Amino acid sequence: MNKEAISNKQRIYIISLFIMGSSMILTTAGEAKKDIWVALILSILSALPIVLIHARLQSLFPNEDLYDILELVLGKYIGKGICILFIWFSFFLGGLVLRVFGDFIYVVALPETPEIIPMIFTGVLCIWIVKEGIEVIAKWSEFFFIIIIVLIVIVFLLLIDKININNLRPLFNEDLNIVMEASFHAFIFPFTQTIVFTTIFSSFDKKASYKVYTLGILIGWVVLFVLSVNDILVLGVAVSKNMYFPSYASVRLLEIGDISAGFEIVIAGAFLIAGFIKVSMCLLSTCNGIAKILCFNDYKFLVTPIGLLIINLSYFIHDSIMEKSKFALDIYPLYALPFQVILPILILIAAEIKKKQLVDNLK
Repeated sequence: MNKEAISNKQRIYIISLFIMGSSMILTTAGEAKKDIWVALILSILSALPIVLIHARLQSLFPNEDLYDILELVLGKYIGKGICILFIWFSFFLGGLVLRVFGDFIYVVALPETPEIIPMIFTGVLCIWIVKEGIEVIAKWSEFFFIIIIVLIVIVFLLLIDKININNLRPLFNEDLNIVMEASFHAFIFPFTQTIVFTTIFSSFDKKASYKVYTLGILIGWVVLFVLSVNDILVLGVAVSKNMYFPSYASVRLLEIGDISAGFEIVIAGAFLIAGFIKVSMCLLSTCNGIAKILCFNDYKFLVTPIGLLIINLSYFIHDSIMEKSKFALDIYPLYALPFQVILPILILIAAEIKKKQLVDNLK
């Protein structure tokens, strides 16, 4: 990928929006019920060391992305083989997130419209912005990030009078195994998905990767923590558990006087913006990887065909929203674990050895 210049602040905004992404309208770690706050704290504490591994990889090779690092560390053939795995990971994740788009719009707004229609429109927009380049994505993220945060804060403040603190009592009421399982789900989706950014970002200043990844994930976590805990406080465990999009449902309860405020549009818009960024980054990662594998100088001519393939994947990936929910809980965490945790650890070990060898050779 051409070295396109974006600031560290813009990188932080992109990571934060990516973390919010499709998780914003869901109750992250909702399986923990009244102990959701415990599960979310455990998830970020366990995710931060993995995210620092992602940052360390790029600190060792600050001018390269993961696809370049793999070939430098593991050699041409093994490196490209691992590259293909990460290309698939980004491609498949893009399809999953785009499907959440389709399900959300179908359930809350357009039940008579075929799900493929909003997915096509969203996919085409993602294709357009990725073809414009990461600099445009960065400026777009910087502009909308502040707007999203302000809107979420306003909605949260307006919901305070509907909060029932007893919905979180008694504390530490749930089975520890359930809390740990919920924490693991949040750890995998979305907090350690930052591995996608190692395949995109490069040209870091010295040690800047640690700041970018840490602040990006922490900001995203704070937003998801507030929204998820707020879902339980407002709706209660039983109602929240039985809804596909609890955050949207809680915002629908807002009223100003005797008039329905219609603030659900706010949370819907924020979700669509953050999810749009997530799909776009997955598409960018996929195209960048294919360009590196095939030794092309530019990835942009690949964006349209790969984007259309992601749209097709998103439509056929699940037969129903129920099947998608089951996949997300039972299959995806085990599927994603090697890509987000195991492989990065192994690659880091190999990278540390390689870097030491390079330093020794220079002496």
